[in-house]
Amino acid sequence: MEEREELKSILGYLPVVARSWSLFWPSQAVETLKDLGRGRVNSGEVLFTAISDLRRSLSASSADPLTPGAADGYALFFDEIMSREESGKWFGEVFPALANLLLRLPSLLQVHYQNADARLRLLDSQQPGLVLLSQELISALLGCSLLCLFPVTDRSAKHLPTINFDHLFAALYDSYNQKQESKIWCIIHYFERITSRMPMGFVSFERKVLPLEQTPLRISYPKAEFWSNSVIPLCRFEVRRSGLIEDQSSGALEVDFANKYIGGGALHRGCVQEEIRFMINPELIASMLFMPSMADNEAIEIVGAERFSNYTGYASSFRFSAGVFQFHVHLLLLLLLRLELVEIFAATDCVLEYGSAEAPVSLLLINTEPIFIDYLSNASVQFSQKKEKRGFQIICL
Repeated sequence: MEEREELKSILGYLPVVARSWSLFWPSQAVETLKDLGRGRVNSGEVLFTAISDLRRSLSASSADPLTPGAADGYALFFDEIMSREESGKWFGEVFPALANLLLRLPSLLQVHYQNADARLRLLDSQQPGLVLLSQELISALLGCSLLCLFPVTDRSAKHLPTINFDHLFAALYDSYNQKQESKIWCIIHYFERITSRMPMGFVSFERKVLPLEQTPLRISYPKAEFWSNSVIPLCRFEVRRSGLIEDQSSGALEVDFANKYIGGGALHRGCVQEEIRFMINPELIASMLFMPSMADNEAIEIVGAERFSNYTGYASSFRFSAGVFQFHVHLLLLLLLRLELVEIFAATDCVLEYGSAEAPVSLLLINTEPIFIDYLSNASVQFSQKKEKRGFQIICL
């Protein structure tokens, strides 16, 4: 019964349908996906026609119209930006394999709900919880994003971020720039990788919450006075002026002071710290399906997302790198089990300018409290008159 309630919470946001708790594609969608799996698509224009056909079979075309310019964006990328060789590989090998993967989405979800302990569900604000997804299931879900198959009508009411890729491609057409093209190349490379060799690991997504109410014998969300009156010294921390946070190999906890909507502008025009991380680790995008916006007393932790791309630059200078990042199997296991690839997405952007001498307490708290939330969610703290001092090393990059 528990798995039924969890499925019920997310079913309205999935493109599949359910009957007696069995999941399936409508018959017309099955036929369209089978055609796509046979390599019937050979251009961006035909691809978007297939997307429209699939959406009609799901009754999504009229209820959830795609953003203007999406069709032109798909045609621009796949018919003009891609070389003939790249296009031939994509439509001859990658996309048919992706279509066949999507045919298996209902069965992948069925197995997930039968076997998983932390099942896919809506992780509402102020409700702590964890979802554990296989990388294979994530890849099928992201395939649905590429084809714009997720229903979006009720997402804004639940404060859920964008999940389909129509805005990503429309932005490329509306005002072309290389950073938007490079974001799409990161996604394309991800699909090339997973269709050539499917990773078989798992990624966990956890919402962490500190209660707002002040109660005895329980840690709650700290107010400004907590910090200003504290006499406990800060733990040692190290500041590094060079290097990228995602290139660190020391096992440091990675912290991203993020948009309250997880992913920020990743599927729109955004291209700074959070958005870049979501492009080079596309499995993070799966969190945008079921994670509503964060409040100040919340943090989201994601463990196990694999990195698929290298890049250069930042913001407008961001470029997908031909020298792609590829894990060997033993390194991937080490990363997941020993180093723990972790992202903490806090409920606000980091607003302090580099090198500023002082800032209002409210701005300092914005950047301190999310770490506090995650640390205390992980720590087992015993209350007494003599409290043990606990600390951890922060590496600021």
